[in-house]
Amino acid sequence: MHMSQSAGAAPAAVRPAGRAPHPRLRSARTPEEAFDALYAHAAPAAVHQTYLLTGDRGRAFESVEHAFHLAWDHWPEIAVDPDPVGWVRAHAHEYALSPWHRLRRTPKRRTGTQPVDPLTAALLELPPLWRRTVLLCEGLGMSVTQAAAETAASTRAASSRLRLAHARIAERVPELRDPEELERRLHALVCTVSTATLPSARSVRTGGEERMRTLTRTVFGATAALAGLIAFTAVTTSPHQDPSAPNRAVTTVRPANPSPPSAP
Repeated sequence: MHMSQSAGAAPAAVRPAGRAPHPRLRSARTPEEAFDALYAHAAPAAVHQTYLLTGDRGRAFESVEHAFHLAWDHWPEIAVDPDPVGWVRAHAHEYALSPWHRLRRTPKRRTGTQPVDPLTAALLELPPLWRRTVLLCEGLGMSVTQAAAETAASTRAASSRLRLAHARIAERVPELRDPEELERRLHALVCTVSTATLPSARSVRTGGEERMRTLTRTVFGATAALAGLIAFTAVTTSPHQDPSAPNRAVTTVRPANPSPPSAP
């Protein structure tokens, strides 16, 4: 059930029932309208898929918002990209799986927050790269070659991850030993769209702009501070003294064996 993906459209696997296909970005009158249309279409599914990738709802929201911040920062490029949904998804997944998250202090999970669905629980037990490959291939209908390209892996490595993931899930959920049933269940699981309230597209756009302004101010401030430090050093350094030469004490050298005074 690997479905092909047409240029400029989202995969059919992530189109919830009752919603129109992904709008054509070029038909929007302004960049803001195009971005808002992409956000409304792709963000709910991206949050759910990223949750399945991490098992952490907070990180899923943060990762998707981060990806859309980047999309707005690079909007001229995204506006002509043949697969903007894939661009956002790839960046959200990369951010969600970044090793630096391990260094963050996160609150302990409360009892009873583990997934009730056995397939979701089995999926979250997989190594992250296996999990990502399964979500792309079985959930979104991508070919192994496409999944390998998105995960920066070889086709052989992606195929191996998919095969091992199938075997591991079948061990955890015996009723899913049939490959077709496993694929059907994974497809249905990934197609579920998050019903959680998302930040507005406008807040994501303005948040990205504010982030860029803050970064710009920080860079200019650091540059000004460095220039001031250089100027202060130049003023306070004596022009008659080589600042690179060490201070040396001047000592009087006496002969080792002075001759006695001559008799009158």
